[in-house]
Amino acid sequence: MSRPIILGIVGDSAAGKTTLTKGIAQVLGPENVTVICTDDYHKYDRKQRAEIGITAIHRDCNYLDIMQQHLSQLRIGLPILKPVYSHTTGTFEPPVYIKPNKFVIIEGLLGYSTRIARESYDVKVYLAPPESLRATWKVKRDTQKRGYTEEQVLEELKKREPDSEEFIRPQRQWSDIVVSFYPPNDDLEQANGHLNVRLVLRPTIPHPDFTQIINYGNGMESAIRLGLDRDMGKPVDVLEVDGHATLEQVNKLEQILCSDMPHLKNICDREGNPELGKVASTTGETIQSYPLAITQLLITYHMLKATQIYS
Repeated sequence: MSRPIILGIVGDSAAGKTTLTKGIAQVLGPENVTVICTDDYHKYDRKQRAEIGITAIHRDCNYLDIMQQHLSQLRIGLPILKPVYSHTTGTFEPPVYIKPNKFVIIEGLLGYSTRIARESYDVKVYLAPPESLRATWKVKRDTQKRGYTEEQVLEELKKREPDSEEFIRPQRQWSDIVVSFYPPNDDLEQANGHLNVRLVLRPTIPHPDFTQIINYGNGMESAIRLGLDRDMGKPVDVLEVDGHATLEQVNKLEQILCSDMPHLKNICDREGNPELGKVASTTGETIQSYPLAITQLLITYHMLKATQIYS
């Protein structure tokens, strides 16, 4: 009997977890996906955290034991009664009964923080944008959606930094893929949403054979590059896609993914998936990001690959 395929997307606050999660869920089909945010496992509400003097990303501020128990249940297809934390009010709401669909995406801050939790995932992704970009995203999100002032957000970032260093960033070592979106030339405004992406591919899961793109180019530096590097002291492959990449340039990469995984062919059909790689620019308009599209396809590839292994 098949079981749910579980994807983890972990990263610091405002690293882009929810954006990536929504995109992948859209690609897989929302009716096939259960999305769970581990922020719901906070132990204290916003007022209590302020009184105690603890940040939301500290291990002691989260029910990690309940989170890992729920992950273990979801992995074998059992339902859970999940707590609910509201970022709008900073308080808890009534728990909800959740039955896992074919795919489960777990996104949040501390998803890889325990061994039992890590063993529940089929694919583990860690988001690591430059800190300057993450700060920009956090200010924009928290002032527009969570009722904070810019000064409050910047102060909170400063307060959280020690906990980010101790509890969030070490989880990078447990990921199969590290995703880093970054602006070319470190100029976010000039990029206008057309960010580059650097994908660190660890040998912990079998990735598609991208070696045929090494010499891919058209007389100028290719917008798509594959190389070798070390990440946290271990050898890795690194795939980079520039924000200025053209459809023609990314087609070869998409063909590698789609030919290796026949189930992806429908997803690779852009007419059938118009939302693939769509993102809001700095001016608020929706633009096409090929680096984001490739990232979504690669993660979807691994989830579909897992269905072949465990179905």
